[in-house]
Amino acid sequence: MALSKFLDPKNDCAFKRIFGSVGNKDILIHFLNDILDLRDINKITDVSFLSPIQDPTIASQKQSIVDVLCVDSTGVHTIVEMQVAKTTGFEKRAQYYAAKAYSNQANVGDQYHDLKGVVFIAITNFILFPNKLAYKSDHITFDKITFEHDLKDFSFTFIELPKFHKTKEDQLENIVEKWIYFFKYANETNEEDLQKIIGNDVIIGRAYNELNQFNWTEEERLAYDQAKKRTDDYLSSLSQKLYEGIQIGSLQGKIEVAKTMLANNVDVGTIVKFTGLSLDEIKKLQE
Repeated sequence: MALSKFLDPKNDCAFKRIFGSVGNKDILIHFLNDILDLRDINKITDVSFLSPIQDPTIASQKQSIVDVLCVDSTGVHTIVEMQVAKTTGFEKRAQYYAAKAYSNQANVGDQYHDLKGVVFIAITNFILFPNKLAYKSDHITFDKITFEHDLKDFSFTFIELPKFHKTKEDQLENIVEKWIYFFKYANETNEEDLQKIIGNDVIIGRAYNELNQFNWTEEERLAYDQAKKRTDDYLSSLSQKLYEGIQIGSLQGKIEVAKTMLANNVDVGTIVKFTGLSLDEIKKLQE
């Protein structure tokens, strides 16, 4: 793909600009309805932003983009998180955040019957569930025997970007694929391809327009660059720690490091440097 005027939506500042600002809440609403497949009377029509749930200790360590917490007109709370680097226990943190959003509703009067549901959506730039082939997975609670959906207040949706293999705009078949393509390739998209992607989806066009770097002030661009540096530094540190944690002479150890680095989208050249594996050996791991 050609050089693009669009910035990376996975960046902290960019993600918050698009999905975490009051002025663009119609983009968030559109995104939620599309990803959760909400239609007709079930569609979200309005949201209000709440302060993100974030444990200070976790916040100081994690390199996620931003936590967006909002509540819709029916009272349902939705958390949207963009996670760049793979961290241990991410799926547990997802459940922790959902539980906090749920329990915080009962702080006044302990009116448990008034508790509203919580939806957690995560876009990950790494493979979270290696045994699943699908790039999008939805998780809810079923009765193990009857498969009845009695406990309805929690749902989790995970989108694993590395599992999305479509690289051309003319391959996109639905609005969900357009959103995933947006997260994965927006900063590589040119004007000609953009028109094919947008089609009649005005909101997708709005999201791309928010990434147009020529619409950013100098201060906003500086914040974007600083966020990118923090993420790059973290990924570099992660790679180094993984490398140091194994015996250099162990082939299996090198392979495990290479797999982890691939899952975090570390470039192949860096993997060759840190593991000592050949380019052909790494390519075989990608197959």
